[in-house]
Amino acid sequence: MSGDLILYLVLGAAAGGFINGLSGTGTALFALGFYLVVLPPTTAVAIVALMSVLVGIQGLWIVRGSIFARPDRLLRFVVPGLIGVPLGLFLLNVIDTQTLRIGIAALLILYGGYFGFRSALPAFSRKTPVIDVMVGFLGGVLGGTAGVSGALPSMWLSIRPWTKSETRAVLQPLNMVILSTTVTLLFFRGGYDATALRALLITIPSGLLAAQVGIFVFHRLSDTGFRRLLILLTLVMGAGILLSELT
Repeated sequence: MSGDLILYLVLGAAAGGFINGLSGTGTALFALGFYLVVLPPTTAVAIVALMSVLVGIQGLWIVRGSIFARPDRLLRFVVPGLIGVPLGLFLLNVIDTQTLRIGIAALLILYGGYFGFRSALPAFSRKTPVIDVMVGFLGGVLGGTAGVSGALPSMWLSIRPWTKSETRAVLQPLNMVILSTTVTLLFFRGGYDATALRALLITIPSGLLAAQVGIFVFHRLSDTGFRRLLILLTLVMGAGILLSELT
């Protein structure tokens, strides 16, 4: 491996691992920009997906109490999300993915820009099981179709007045289920070739270490601070998706 390749792999893993440790999502957004410079797209996505799952295990552990406290809430998102992934992959052949991603990016930018800089955050407190199921399902569909599984769930969960652990106890498992499905499909399609395996030897340790730094910061955020971070992250996600499509 060349020095440039190793540098980009470490930088991508550090960026993706840190944001995953901090928020429970966003790994691909922050890592792919580095990986796509030096790796083919399929290899880059395969690396990011597997790294996201492995790094996310640490995040699951720190909110395990909140997960077991409300398994019913988690299942309302995860089960329909898992069902939505195959449908999203099927839709790849019949819809314009680029237009879809640009539309999602615009929505994220408008949402994150509007709420991110307001002094008072939105708060939607009543129970909404039907909307939860729909958001989980659409997250799975968009994950399979456009690789943006965390977009709608991040928006929806950021307006719920839950604690940071309760929010993460839904967002992180949902992303891990969808990404684990992606990893499995990529494996059977030959995505984990020799190049990917060599790169993973560098990215996994770097990502795990960076995630610990992100988790350290997460513990020091207030519940309101975490909600604001999640809203601002939607703005960054939207800008990143839009930039990737326009370039």
